[in-house]
Amino acid sequence: MAVEVTDTLVVGAGQSGIAMSEHLTALKIPHIVLERSRIAENWSSMRWDSLVANGPAWHDRFPNLTFEDVHPDTFPTKDRVAKYFNDYAAMIKAPIRTGVEVRHVKHNQGRPGYTVTTSDGIFEARRVVAATGPFQVASFPNIVPADAAIDQLHSSNYKNPGQLADGAVLVVGCGASGSQIAEELCKAGRQVYLSVGEHYRPPRAYRQRDYCWWLGALGLWDEVKSKRKKRHVAFAVSGYEGGRTVDFRRLAHMGVTLVGVTRDYANGTLHFADDLVRNIAEGDEAYFDVLRDADAYIARKGLDLPPEPEAWHRYEDPDCLKEPILSLDLGKAGIGTILWATGFKYDFSWLDVDAFDEQGLPLHKRGVSAENGIYFLGLPDLTNRASAFIYGCWQDAKHIADHIVIQRNYDAYTRA
Repeated sequence: MAVEVTDTLVVGAGQSGIAMSEHLTALKIPHIVLERSRIAENWSSMRWDSLVANGPAWHDRFPNLTFEDVHPDTFPTKDRVAKYFNDYAAMIKAPIRTGVEVRHVKHNQGRPGYTVTTSDGIFEARRVVAATGPFQVASFPNIVPADAAIDQLHSSNYKNPGQLADGAVLVVGCGASGSQIAEELCKAGRQVYLSVGEHYRPPRAYRQRDYCWWLGALGLWDEVKSKRKKRHVAFAVSGYEGGRTVDFRRLAHMGVTLVGVTRDYANGTLHFADDLVRNIAEGDEAYFDVLRDADAYIARKGLDLPPEPEAWHRYEDPDCLKEPILSLDLGKAGIGTILWATGFKYDFSWLDVDAFDEQGLPLHKRGVSAENGIYFLGLPDLTNRASAFIYGCWQDAKHIADHIVIQRNYDAYTRA
């Protein structure tokens, strides 16, 4: 069987793989990008119909291409984002091969580099970049048995309200996905219950600046001086309907019933933790912290940005917050669907290398793994909180490409 040889093999042709290809091309490093589906497949197929980007068009992009047909302060649709990456790949002439699944990567024995087994044959590469991103395998807790008389689906399989079975819907998870889907279902006339856990809830915008701008101005992308956020909590921010702050009290006054963390299930009844009040209060604290820091920044810099007193308004506590529901008989509540908006987990089972810790998580520093020649790109907090975002992964890819240049120089060294 013929073996194709290249310097660097990039796995994944989403935002991370395309960014990696651009930097490798600029540095004249031979490479191939393999993608098991289509370019930007997750934006095309693993998102619901009404999804938009979580950041405005002026920010959530790569430096060398703008969204020409999208107003800079609006939020591109999922299909427009997918087109953006297809256009970008064409612009940089990225050597992408679609429909090729990478099945196994193993270090060569007695010689440098890796043998990569794929659905389209064997490749050999001195280096491999895992650019498969954070959205790999749908993750949800094993709480309600599969044989329970209720439909269950993950948010990655949700498309629109008409897809769901009749009846009320319990949405578990209050991040960007869960909060937007809950609001969409409520507006479609469904009775909605929303299970709210720990979360980080910033303002969508404040005093004429989007939160993405405040992240930069306040140093929150890099978190050099700021109070470090809790890890692994839901990030409740949205570009839904032109962009608005996620406010769970507002959702409750619309008709969404808030409950605490979904804890366990028995005999048709779900039980919730008694933590709703605390979770909402901690989300409020994060929100008002941003407003206070923004006000202080404006005063210190002397910026001409008008006050926004309405941003400090808080809706009255709804009944479901005053007297939290701790259990729910699904049949009596008429719930036909549980929608798990509980995120994703990694799947690096195809990487048979010494680059993982005891829990099976990537062991790396800024994407440079513990095994020489293996790199990770697009993971949350790879470098900072921007790493899993469009603009951040481009910067991380540049660092990895520069590191590859250094390693190539070591490879090429011979004693004079």
